[in-house]
Amino acid sequence: MKFTLSWLKEHLKTSATLAEIADAMTMAGLEIEHVENPADSLAAFTVAKVIEARPHPDADKLRVCTVDTRDGIKEIVCGAPNARSGMLAVYAPLGAYMPGADFTLDAKPRKIRGVESHGMLCSAAELGLGDDHDGIIDLAGEWPVGTPAAQALGAGDAVIDFEVTPNRPDWLGVAGVARDLAAAGAGEYVTPKVEPVKGNFPCPVAISTDWAEACPVFAGRVIRGVRNGPSPDWLQKRLKAIGLRPINALVDVTNLISHDRGRPLHVYDAAKITGAIRARRGDGAADRFEALDGREYAPDESMCVIADDARALGLGGVMGGEYSGCTDATTGVFIESAWFDPVITRATGKATGIESDARRRFERGVDPGFVLPGLELATRLILDLCGGEPSEVRVAGAIPAPPADIAFPVSEVKRLTGLNLPRAEIVNILTALGFGVSGAGDVVTVSVPSWRRDCEQKADLVEEVARIHGYDRIRAVSLPRPKGRRTPTATPGQNRARAIRRMLALRGYHEAVTWSFCETAEAALFGYTQGLALANPISSELDVMRPTPFPHLLKALQENADRGAADPRLFELGPAYMTDAPDGQISVAAGVRRVLAPRHWAGARAADLFDAKADALAALAAAGAPVDSLSVAAEARGWWHPGRSGVIRLGPKTVLAEFGELHPAVLKKLGVEGRVIGFEVYPDAIPQPKRKAETKARPALVRSAFMPVRRDFAFVVDEAVTAQDVIRAAKGAERALIADVALFDVYRGKGVVEGRKSLALEAVIQPFDKTLTDAEIDAVAKKIVAAVEKATGGTLRG
Repeated sequence: MKFTLSWLKEHLKTSATLAEIADAMTMAGLEIEHVENPADSLAAFTVAKVIEARPHPDADKLRVCTVDTRDGIKEIVCGAPNARSGMLAVYAPLGAYMPGADFTLDAKPRKIRGVESHGMLCSAAELGLGDDHDGIIDLAGEWPVGTPAAQALGAGDAVIDFEVTPNRPDWLGVAGVARDLAAAGAGEYVTPKVEPVKGNFPCPVAISTDWAEACPVFAGRVIRGVRNGPSPDWLQKRLKAIGLRPINALVDVTNLISHDRGRPLHVYDAAKITGAIRARRGDGAADRFEALDGREYAPDESMCVIADDARALGLGGVMGGEYSGCTDATTGVFIESAWFDPVITRATGKATGIESDARRRFERGVDPGFVLPGLELATRLILDLCGGEPSEVRVAGAIPAPPADIAFPVSEVKRLTGLNLPRAEIVNILTALGFGVSGAGDVVTVSVPSWRRDCEQKADLVEEVARIHGYDRIRAVSLPRPKGRRTPTATPGQNRARAIRRMLALRGYHEAVTWSFCETAEAALFGYTQGLALANPISSELDVMRPTPFPHLLKALQENADRGAADPRLFELGPAYMTDAPDGQISVAAGVRRVLAPRHWAGARAADLFDAKADALAALAAAGAPVDSLSVAAEARGWWHPGRSGVIRLGPKTVLAEFGELHPAVLKKLGVEGRVIGFEVYPDAIPQPKRKAETKARPALVRSAFMPVRRDFAFVVDEAVTAQDVIRAAKGAERALIADVALFDVYRGKGVVEGRKSLALEAVIQPFDKTLTDAEIDAVAKKIVAAVEKATGGTLRG
């Protein structure tokens, strides 16, 4: 929403500067996007008088001008054909920046064909004020030398652009902004009351609303004998300043009122209306029409159509039709002022893809109380600009009822905000905003104005009081500290997430935060053909809840590679969505990296699935998973590379992680080049640690003062038995003494029957209390052999 400062001052009597107005808007909750002040860019330019303009001695098309400037008498070489003695022009001193031409004058005089030029006389194009660059600006009127050019050109009107929140449609009119600023103390609200215009004859166009839900009230009148054409200069300048293109006086009036009062209107060429006008449901192809945007639409029964007896004339609340539009030849006009349902209007706009000022206002909720005043205001402006004779007003339907009154305890302001404001100040704020306040005592009755349908409860009124009083004036008060010991606020799940993030960062990964949505086709790549579809997606490429972070992580990995990242490693810890059941959302820590071998003079190994496995195990260990009790199986799902992936389990069923190389077909469909390894860890599946009674167990990181003992074992087992199974059994034989078990050889061949293999292990026996005797060491060795034989069926190789 844009408006000029002078426009605002037609509704707000104020002496505040532009900066003070902008600050007041911000403190009142209006989020300013940009302030464009032409006076700033024209600050260096002033009015100058050309005393003499004579031909250049060495150039036919140049003139040497003696100019009276704020800096004294200057000689300036000028190529403009309209330069003449006695004219008032715009002077640019040496070193000035030319905003329209985007260059800076030299700081020192410059010789042009042998004559020094001390500055420049400017054209409108060079100042960024128009396209005219054939001659210099010839100022009309009498202006003292040195007058700011912005003042002489009438170009000092600042434009304020701010963001309108969906709950404040009244801010889509300059009058609504002025009302809030006046309530905030920035000035006096002086918007004049709209006086009705008496009709001289019955309205010849009958109107009706056949779909009351979409259009509960429809008002209109005819003005005959109008003289349409270009709107006056003041109106054109006002519309151009906010980015609108002037069309003709009749249309420009409706655009003015839409931005001035937040009241969209539409004008029809009365000669092109056949019979009565009605608001009704669309009828598909039978109602096909060309809209003002040049495109054809066939509104269906879910859309509100404005139609006469012959054809559809437009989409109610969205856009009118080209056929009935007003042109310079229009002599009779029908003015429409209606109220359209916000929900139906928004649905129509989304279905058709039409973006219009009318739609933007109606879908937020236009003030229904201004239906008739808006019509009267348009009538007055059209009569003033185009002449003509108005008919009486016709009204079909009924204006929607105003919002319900609110029983408001004045003490609620202090209870919710801590502001101890006098009752009179609270009442004054609400009254200045247009609310009616009646009653005595603490509880008063507040009547809500028709333009503030967002206020429905006591808390809304408290917010209005605090907003206008000033959030910056609310004193910061710390919450009282509770007595006793403070218990940790983080949950076990939050602590696990923190630990996983730190571990993956230590392993060279960068955390990414990606969308919780993805495309249906991307979800299908990871086995989820029935994803959680979004009823109102923000994009067609983000239409389902993601079942895994992989789609966005992989695309981000490729984007980083495209931007030259040598070895990008990304991880994300966030939700994945399986179903809409209470337990259908899980937490996932996923990581990806490319299969690359770093360049090194001694050679280097490329990353592989074992690196992904190590990353997954590190994350699990950081989260408190019992890594010594985990097993690995080559049973990963279809988006992993077969034979280069696996799962990490706790017990036979609980999957804690998946890891490996991503399937090439999945990568290709996502546009990812090369090979990629990754992992997914499921923190929610890790069992919570059991609370144990206090024991004298030694801390895990305590170093022993005694030498460890290393014993080698070779077990012959079936091919189906994994090394992990053997290692787990050996470690569990004597947990108090066995510090580590590692595989160092696998043998198949002579001496080992076919279908079996020999696994050689090194067991580290670490005493803590004393040096072990040979008998004690042998006892531990026998326990290892017995445990492996029992768990795997293997035998000690002789």
